[in-house]
Amino acid sequence: MHSVVTVSLGQSQEFRFELDGVAPMAHEEARLWLDGEFTAMECEPLRASGKVLLADKVLVVARDAGVSRLGDREWLGQFARAVTAALSRPVVRIDLQGMTIAY
Repeated sequence: MHSVVTVSLGQSQEFRFELDGVAPMAHEEARLWLDGEFTAMECEPLRASGKVLLADKVLVVARDAGVSRLGDREWLGQFARAVTAALSRPVVRIDLQGMTIAY
């Protein structure tokens, strides 16, 4: 099955990681990895209520990772594995300008 995560920062900048042939991450491992990155980067919740939905966590971690982490193939690979496992979707497109996720 084809699996890819794409993070778009705008019209001219996009990061893409193909997961074909890459070992999948377990769902709970993926949630823990995203939680760890969220905490390490001192991310802020998107919602005023402070509630952090899994999709919101993915968006905020991608946004706060910035070009430096997204440009690091090792980090991007771990992020892509975590995103596909946590969201249970093989193809994920993250649009940081619109703060949306498409499957």
